[in-house]
Amino acid sequence: MSLKRFSLFVVGAAVLWPSPLFAQQTNPPILGFLTSGTIRALNKTWVSGFNRGLAESGYAEGKNVIIERREAEDRYDRLPGLAAELVEKKVSVIVAAGGPVSALAVKKVTSTVPMVFTTIADPVKSGLVASLNHPGGNATGMAGLTSELDAKRMEMLLQLKPSATTIGVLINPNRPGVEANNRELEAAAKAIGRKLIFAKADADHPIAKAVEGLVEQKIDALVVTADPFFNFRRAEVIALAARYALPAVYQWREFVLDGGLISYGPSIGDAYYQTGVYAGRILKGEKPGELPVIQPSKFELVISRKTARTLGLEIPTVMLARADEVIE
Repeated sequence: MSLKRFSLFVVGAAVLWPSPLFAQQTNPPILGFLTSGTIRALNKTWVSGFNRGLAESGYAEGKNVIIERREAEDRYDRLPGLAAELVEKKVSVIVAAGGPVSALAVKKVTSTVPMVFTTIADPVKSGLVASLNHPGGNATGMAGLTSELDAKRMEMLLQLKPSATTIGVLINPNRPGVEANNRELEAAAKAIGRKLIFAKADADHPIAKAVEGLVEQKIDALVVTADPFFNFRRAEVIALAARYALPAVYQWREFVLDGGLISYGPSIGDAYYQTGVYAGRILKGEKPGELPVIQPSKFELVISRKTARTLGLEIPTVMLARADEVIE
């Protein structure tokens, strides 16, 4: 392996695998990284974005910061205990990844250790911060506009499949605020004369069984709601949609890059980068309560022309013109 290739590998993998080498720093700070899913499920683009953001403050694992990782493996009841372990490790900051469940678990365990969260739909409503501009307390991070866009995604899906009358909705029943999100989707569907059928999937309810149940009920299309549980299982969700020839819409562009039909949402790669930036600034001594919650400024519409052809769908010209990226 060439030196250049080896260097790139180390940079891209730094969040996943610790290095035993520390460059002459006696007591480097410790950064806690908590995810509701698994570390191995994190997309390499997200990892490299986080590393790049952290590096802006001069920090790199294996050089001058230690990263302690904890993963709940989608068993959300484990999160408070894992968060407590990080607090006991005397971490300087905790990065809470994998949706609001991780951040809420940290908030429950400590009100003093700084926290940076990733892509939380409504951190004010969740009780994580006092306001977006002035978070106060020990938390700040990225507002995701995630589940709020599920109805918009459904509308975009119907532009590709206007004949769809019955739409399946894949949900994680353990996501905070899921009931309110379901009601919003139902209201949006009712307004345009569509029927929704919800199916639950989580650590105890296999995704394959949920999708199979929806297919048995003759759905015409599928909305995969915004949730880290599905993000971490992109390959499985995409394969199921392909198996049953279901037009499906997703939150992140990574789904389409991996073979999905269409996605709409902010950049999760940018969110991880911003998380790294904030974590680095806090390690430098800034207070999380004084760092405004960052709101996404760009939303990406990504469409796979190849998947559309496979499903026999024609992409409207106006939609192609609007798309940020079309996968051929």
